[in-house]
Amino acid sequence: MQFNPSRIFFGDNLNVLKRLPSASVQLIYIDPPFNTGKVQSRTRIETIPSESGDRVGFKGLRYQTITVGKKSYSDLFDDYMAFLEPRLEEAHRVLAPNGSLYFHIDYREVHYCKILLDLIFGRESFLNEIIWAYDYGARTTKKWPTKHDNILWYAKDPRNYIFNYDEIERIPYMAPGLVGPEKAARGKLPTDTWWHTIVGTNGKEKTGYPTQKPLGILNRIIKASSRQGDTVMDFFAGSGTIGQACLQHDRQFILVDNNLEAMEVMARRFADDPNIGWEGFDPSPYGHGSQLN
Repeated sequence: MQFNPSRIFFGDNLNVLKRLPSASVQLIYIDPPFNTGKVQSRTRIETIPSESGDRVGFKGLRYQTITVGKKSYSDLFDDYMAFLEPRLEEAHRVLAPNGSLYFHIDYREVHYCKILLDLIFGRESFLNEIIWAYDYGARTTKKWPTKHDNILWYAKDPRNYIFNYDEIERIPYMAPGLVGPEKAARGKLPTDTWWHTIVGTNGKEKTGYPTQKPLGILNRIIKASSRQGDTVMDFFAGSGTIGQACLQHDRQFILVDNNLEAMEVMARRFADDPNIGWEGFDPSPYGHGSQLN
């Protein structure tokens, strides 16, 4: 099967994975549904000036909130591991010999997913559990508030994998006075705990898609575990943030999703890039994308 450099597929990701050549992708990042048993949703709003509005803005001006849309998807599987297993087996097959998988999940399922990944990749291929910590949103009073996600990093070959140590963006020291001015100016490399805010409701990155992940997290993964010209895949693509990061860092990408709302968001997001190929979906009504293949 031949592909344009970067492509977006609308359909069942297992079917797409089975069509991909073996050892053809250098990096896979996936953020599968977390199996929370809930319907994930995000409401889009706009505000208009109104003397009787429900919001107060700059200099006391009032605004009325208007709901303009709502995006949602069901996050419930009867057998989550049975859903994931064939997809992860195919992911292992399509990874290049020096390729990596970053598997993004939360505390509810991470323990079961690690056991499954150990069986598919081999326990020796497990390199890190990255904790993405954030401090945003409501706080429960009945337990320690849950403010982190888990990202499991596996190499196809633990003796041969891409890790671009010198290309990772450094972060400030928490106590710069203890390390001296030279080290403080250079900063330090992140550990396996990453502090990074979520995509805020008013943030520039916001697409309106539920569960959108911040570009900063995916930039770090792509710069560390792939090289310019490599192919990066996300087969639970959602809003397509992996594709956005690849465009910024000269990587090719393959995105897959079976959610029509996700495809519409990606069509708008990549409307100015006519070189992206599409399969199973026509992006033209949403911007300047290429026609349906």
